[in-house]
Amino acid sequence: MFLIDMFNKKTTMPAPDGALPGRAEAIPTAETHFVNGRPLKGPYPDNTRSILLGLGCFWGAERLYWQIPGVYVTAAGYSGGFTPNPTYQETTTGLTGHTEVVRVVYDPKVVSLEDLLKVFFEQHDPTQGMRQGNDIGTTYRSAIYTTGDDQLETVLKVRDQYQAALDAAGHGSRITTEIGPAGAFYFAEPYHQQYLAKNPGGYCGLRGTGVSCAIG
Repeated sequence: MFLIDMFNKKTTMPAPDGALPGRAEAIPTAETHFVNGRPLKGPYPDNTRSILLGLGCFWGAERLYWQIPGVYVTAAGYSGGFTPNPTYQETTTGLTGHTEVVRVVYDPKVVSLEDLLKVFFEQHDPTQGMRQGNDIGTTYRSAIYTTGDDQLETVLKVRDQYQAALDAAGHGSRITTEIGPAGAFYFAEPYHQQYLAKNPGGYCGLRGTGVSCAIG
């Protein structure tokens, strides 16, 4: 019974008044990006946009995006929940409501949002609900949090295109990606930032559906 209760807590969003209290102060994080040396918290160039993308474990997800030309900087963090300034240990309980996300700051004149979303939909399984493979819990749910109405419109269009591609391939599942305007973003601890650049042999649980996203 205890194991069932713990599983349910991890896979069910908490009520706002039932979430962990968190703290007023931000937890420490890295100052600069380990790969490109740019400031993790900004200021970012005026010609850039940002979006929050949750593909499951943020280690592998962040590595996907820092390698893309036109991406200025990436950062691992937590969003979509209720607890202010959560720690990693707190998010893994399922009692903060947050999911692991990557903040992607990009130059839209070099890389389009459609191209970033193509990577998003192809490199994980957006139909799994509160999990990615063996990673189970609210912290691993698929999510896209936008920073403008134009971004939201594009995301919904691409999601529908990818759902059509899944249907045509006989995948048989609906996309469960949580989509909406971005709320608070909390930077993860220093050791999570660019983790797979610091630990090239580290864990990466990303697995796509094998269905191509025919955009961009």
